[in-house]
Amino acid sequence: MKLRMVITGLIAMLVAATVQATTLKLSADIDLLVLDGHKISGSLLKGAEGLELERGEHQLLFRVERKVTRNAQAPVNWVSAPQIVKFTASTQSVVIQLPALQTLRDGKHFDKNPQFTLVNEHGVEIDSQRDALRLPTQDDLEQAMVQYNLDNKVASVPRFAQPMRRTSQSASVLPEPPTTQHPAERMLRLWYLQVDSATRQRFVMLMKALHTS
Repeated sequence: MKLRMVITGLIAMLVAATVQATTLKLSADIDLLVLDGHKISGSLLKGAEGLELERGEHQLLFRVERKVTRNAQAPVNWVSAPQIVKFTASTQSVVIQLPALQTLRDGKHFDKNPQFTLVNEHGVEIDSQRDALRLPTQDDLEQAMVQYNLDNKVASVPRFAQPMRRTSQSASVLPEPPTTQHPAERMLRLWYLQVDSATRQRFVMLMKALHTS
């Protein structure tokens, strides 16, 4: 009976969180690097069509990776400069809409003058603030975003750079999943990374109760 109650409570909590969530839909050529101040693992998103976000303010660091043509030659791999976007999630879904990027010239133009928009499920543009990340000497993207957010720039979110908040969240993050992780487990981990701290604590309590039952 106790086990059944725990499972029922967990399902109810997951459903409630999903109903209030906004789905960030990611195309195959968008590489999400940092979300709300935390580095995102590529293996975590592999095979996922979207990412559930709680309603409210968010900040993404991403780059575009795709094959483009160069002087009518064979396609070459092109990777954009890291792009920052800040927005408020209040719709059912959010999509990053990119311009046509077919040639290396298009890619270079995008790096100099990045033009992309966020749209909702109806194709209506969502208000956002955008910027490009000028990488320092180190390649620590998470730390680079901390510094960016502390510098009060156009797409900064200072609370994502607060040491206490980052430390408490990092301590509660689940360990890196194995490559053989089941899709359902990966989606649960994605959900866990996005919910607020109170929901995480309830989840941990449920898991402890499940373990001891």
